[in-house]
Amino acid sequence: MGKIFDSIDDDLRAFLGQQQMFFVATAPMSADGLVNVSPKGLDTFRVLGPTTVAYLDLGGSGIETVAHVKENGRIVFMFCAFDGRPRIVRFYGRGEVLEPGQDAYGALLPEFPAIPGARTVIKAELHRIADSCGWGVPLYEFQGQRDQLPRYAESLGPEKIAAKRRANNSSSLDDLPGLSFD
Repeated sequence: MGKIFDSIDDDLRAFLGQQQMFFVATAPMSADGLVNVSPKGLDTFRVLGPTTVAYLDLGGSGIETVAHVKENGRIVFMFCAFDGRPRIVRFYGRGEVLEPGQDAYGALLPEFPAIPGARTVIKAELHRIADSCGWGVPLYEFQGQRDQLPRYAESLGPEKIAAKRRANNSSSLDDLPGLSFD
């Protein structure tokens, strides 16, 4: 039976600390818009307070999460136990996008590992924290984090990353604004 939590307690923190990946889901306001679900890893999730979380957003294939959060703030984080006791935890919240050059981005960046290709920090204030059984989630053995994304970003260097972001991250698939460029 699932449980609703008022805040992230010590048990939830311990569970989160054991998870090697999580998922982020967002959607635009338009009924014709594309729902987006993205897997995340590389130790990029942080609990900042009892109902406040953030993750380090790395460059990838698109800008959907950033665009959706900028448009409407809606975001869901999901963690699944792939080993041990079955459990799924979902955090529903209102997110904000913190971009390089903003004071809030610079203030939160030290919370995360230094990973080449860091793009934004997505911070969220949670309004619903819930878990469920996870009985349908298969068991998997963690073998390690992939290093291709940071290695690729490192091989490009800051100038080429900036050029790729200008070309590919200015708008979403639904033509919503993506990254801000000065």
